[in-house]
Amino acid sequence: MEKKQFIKLMDEKLKLIRTEYGLTQDKMAAVLGISKKTLIEVEKNRKSLGWTGSVALASIFSDSTILRDAAGGDMSDIIIALSFKNVDVNYPKTWGGKVWWKIISEKKGCRIQQNIFSRHYRLLDQENRRIYASFSLEETEAVMDDILK
Repeated sequence: MEKKQFIKLMDEKLKLIRTEYGLTQDKMAAVLGISKKTLIEVEKNRKSLGWTGSVALASIFSDSTILRDAAGGDMSDIIIALSFKNVDVNYPKTWGGKVWWKIISEKKGCRIQQNIFSRHYRLLDQENRRIYASFSLEETEAVMDDILK
């Protein structure tokens, strides 16, 4: 997934999320900090939320069943993978991938997992701390190899 695909997904899910939460267009626009006119244009596929609006939607409505089903879990992993590409980040501890994750490889206590819905990868250490997240398996494997040298 690239930023453009993420934005498209958020644009497509906006109305469903608004309905899921029982919000009017006025209230949803206020929550997102956009005008009602812009919200209507996005819902009619005439405009886009853009990156910032998409991140706001995914963050504010992170408990949405619609989003969790579309992305395979926590949206923050996807936002992190897209936002911090080529940036070193000290990620917090995870639950270790008990749900929505498939193990791709394991070496010396580290493992690469892939999310079964969004298809992004993450590298976890022995204590389930996220070391790296990316949509590129090759990049993730390279980071793992560098760490284990």
